[in-house]
Amino acid sequence: MYAHPQHNGGESVRRLRQEAGLWLKQLREARGLSQRDLANLVGVEYYTFISQIESGRGRIPPDRYAVFAKSLGVDPAVFVRTILRYYDPITHEMLFPQPLPTPANFG
Repeated sequence: MYAHPQHNGGESVRRLRQEAGLWLKQLREARGLSQRDLANLVGVEYYTFISQIESGRGRIPPDRYAVFAKSLGVDPAVFVRTILRYYDPITHEMLFPQPLPTPANFG
């Protein structure tokens, strides 16, 4: 059964959120930002919100994608496409399908 992407859906959802958190942490560190710096840039009161996202215990609300992208120096379309891969992989796959196999790819 498919769990709503914003609700706890078991181990696979936790793993994907942790992967998203790692990606976000790498972006933040590449910009030389602390969690507190990023929290200030995106307008959240507590830096622990950033910690929760990076650890996979939270997720970025969709209405904040653009401000996160700007703060992390990522094109907003690239940011949304990437975060969607982690937060809602079924929708991501439908929007951005993998190339169809060709006879040369069948091994």
